[in-house]
Amino acid sequence: MDDKFHDECGVFAIADHSEAANHAYLGLLAQQHRGQESAGIVSAHESDLYPYRGMGKVFDVFTPQIIESLPGRSAIGHVRYSTAGASNLANAQPILTDSWRGPLALAHNGNLLHTDKLRRSLESEGAIFNSTSDTEVIQHLLARSPKQDLTEALRDVLALMRGAFSLVLLTPQCIYAARDPLGFRPLALGRLEGSWVVASETSAFDLIGAGYVRDVEPGEILLIYGQQTSSYHLPPAGRRAHCIFEHVYFARPDSRVFGRSVHISRHEMGRQLAREAPVPADIVVPVPDSGVTAAIGYSQESGIPLHMALIRNHYVGRTFIEPKQSIRNFGVKVKLNPVPELLEGKRVILIDDSIVRGTTSRKIVEMVRGAGAAEVHFRISSPPTVSPCHYGIDTPTKKELIAANKSVEEIRDHVSADSLEYLSLEGLRRSVQANGNFCSACFDESYPVPPDQSTHQPRLFALEE
Repeated sequence: MDDKFHDECGVFAIADHSEAANHAYLGLLAQQHRGQESAGIVSAHESDLYPYRGMGKVFDVFTPQIIESLPGRSAIGHVRYSTAGASNLANAQPILTDSWRGPLALAHNGNLLHTDKLRRSLESEGAIFNSTSDTEVIQHLLARSPKQDLTEALRDVLALMRGAFSLVLLTPQCIYAARDPLGFRPLALGRLEGSWVVASETSAFDLIGAGYVRDVEPGEILLIYGQQTSSYHLPPAGRRAHCIFEHVYFARPDSRVFGRSVHISRHEMGRQLAREAPVPADIVVPVPDSGVTAAIGYSQESGIPLHMALIRNHYVGRTFIEPKQSIRNFGVKVKLNPVPELLEGKRVILIDDSIVRGTTSRKIVEMVRGAGAAEVHFRISSPPTVSPCHYGIDTPTKKELIAANKSVEEIRDHVSADSLEYLSLEGLRRSVQANGNFCSACFDESYPVPPDQSTHQPRLFALEE
């Protein structure tokens, strides 16, 4: 059933609040969808940082007793789904290091493209790494920077980075929030009772009662010192490249991402899909949960009634024990179950956000047919995904992406639907009001930063400078 793209992680930070760790916990809960492999919080109290990280979901990692053991008025947090580095506790974030600068904790969302070269260069000069995460490279470079001022050092280090990063950095005195100059991954700034908060998605603000102020700008380094903020900037990139898949699938529909409501974007995707790919039918059925908002838009635009004819079990994790006697489509049926009374004899339009490998889509179509549907028409609220992402999304290789290797008609035959249509790339851009500010490389292979960085050799800081 796990046939979707996955975002790498979500970050959260709160400065100068009496319940910093507790609010960080809640902020991570609201962003659990961005990563379920590990979770961590680091708090700041006086001259020390207090970390706790664990494998699993936020509920599993943190107890009230653990939250109470994280003192101080500032904290950062992280939920992780690995795209760089193995899934183990050593790679869980925030990553805490100690050097001549004092203790630093870093939580990062994104993917850095050339850190293998940086890592080899650092190791050749004696650096010892505790993880395989690309994030730890930033920590080592900060420790090596000759700049005494941490803000200047951070600006120099981040200027070396290629790829995507939205990060928060905690010291005993302050918090930094920063985004890469292209702005691949989201990062928002909010206000709570006079305290500043930062999160990957604004849904985290809603849960704790914070108000959205603005996005951290692409290329911005925001210093939060108590109640005060100061803004610094990296060299501009000349354009923006927000990940369009955040609006298609990753973000919660109640979030505001890149300054726009995700719900409005997905609703418009469904309406645009109905205009581009109409078909005579009796009911519109979303594939829960990611297809729901687009299905509402499709139903309203087409006038065909919407029915929740697929019911999702929200209490199933990634792994489960299969029966020894094979059950057809067991992997899908353990998470989705059809309502035959709604499907029997009906011409059904199934709405989903994407088809990645096609394995799950085929099983869902077979399930709907097995429940008595007379026809099954598949409609996808994004274009065919033909290329992997290199900017913080866990995607299959090109040879695993069905749309990179089969035509739409061949995919239709593979998933056994009566018809199959995708939303056009132009329709998607119109739905999110792209205006040239989005990265759509997974749909058109137009990479804002070339994934092959073999010609880029970053210069390391020399300790004697």
